[in-house]
Amino acid sequence: MSIALVFPGQGSQAVGMGKELAEAFVSARHLLQEVDEALGQHLSRVVFEGPEQDLLLTENAQPALMAQSLAALRVLEQGGLDLKARVSFVAGHSLGEYSALAAARTFAVGDAAKLLKTRGKAMQAAVPMGIGAMAALLGIELDAAREVAAAAAQGEICSVANDNGGGQVVVSGHKAAVERSIVLAKERGVKRGLLLPVSAPFHCALMAPAAVVMARALDEVALAAPIVRVVPNVSVAATQDVATIRKLLVEQVTATVRWRETILYLRDQGVTTMVEVGAGKVLSGLAKRVAPDIRSFNVSQPADVEALFKGL
Repeated sequence: MSIALVFPGQGSQAVGMGKELAEAFVSARHLLQEVDEALGQHLSRVVFEGPEQDLLLTENAQPALMAQSLAALRVLEQGGLDLKARVSFVAGHSLGEYSALAAARTFAVGDAAKLLKTRGKAMQAAVPMGIGAMAALLGIELDAAREVAAAAAQGEICSVANDNGGGQVVVSGHKAAVERSIVLAKERGVKRGLLLPVSAPFHCALMAPAAVVMARALDEVALAAPIVRVVPNVSVAATQDVATIRKLLVEQVTATVRWRETILYLRDQGVTTMVEVGAGKVLSGLAKRVAPDIRSFNVSQPADVEALFKGL
């Protein structure tokens, strides 16, 4: 059995996420406290109690999702899951790549939290509110989505932000261009196109100022070689090289999240079991559509922990 751990990205957050896990396991509570202390903020209180608009802030959502993922992972490790011995790969969707790297011991937990706080602020600051947008195109493949985005740009920015798989592609850029992409996609027979409720146009060229900020921030943080092979969003090629990881994290801010290819890569590398660690079941759902032969688990609730160990 070859196991991959995958870590969710923004959009999986919800008020109350991970509360039952924290109530059931002291190791989860300690991890959340560690993040709170690193940030000098009661982030776990925002997660458990809201208000929702505070959790939805990019600068809170990103470290909050990472914290939930690592809290769940800490519970699994306390239960006997030896990452180095049992896990072949880790990967994460967008901000989830930081969770994956923290899981693999490349980042200290506190450093990962502070980097994601910085990343969230920088992404939000890169583009004034109302200038950018993102849209999900459903029922379209990558090449066709690229053609739609290019045709919609008309001198503005419009490009593929996420290739999620299962016919789901997200485009990002200037708001007018993204809106044109929805119209063009429907003209080409796409089942559905909808604007996403996001505060900034992530993973496109408009995020270049945020990439500059992250380059500086990453230069100031110590990175260790991961104990498990990491599959970055940008390259979709497993690596344990610190210089490569640092470089690709900067590129990731403006580059496409190649998640469909990541799932196929893991399958082709012999992965038979994929465990989504943290909030929601988005990645598990995508895996079932892209590579249905891979067994998928999700760990976000106490009952999930027992189910996973039984399944393994």
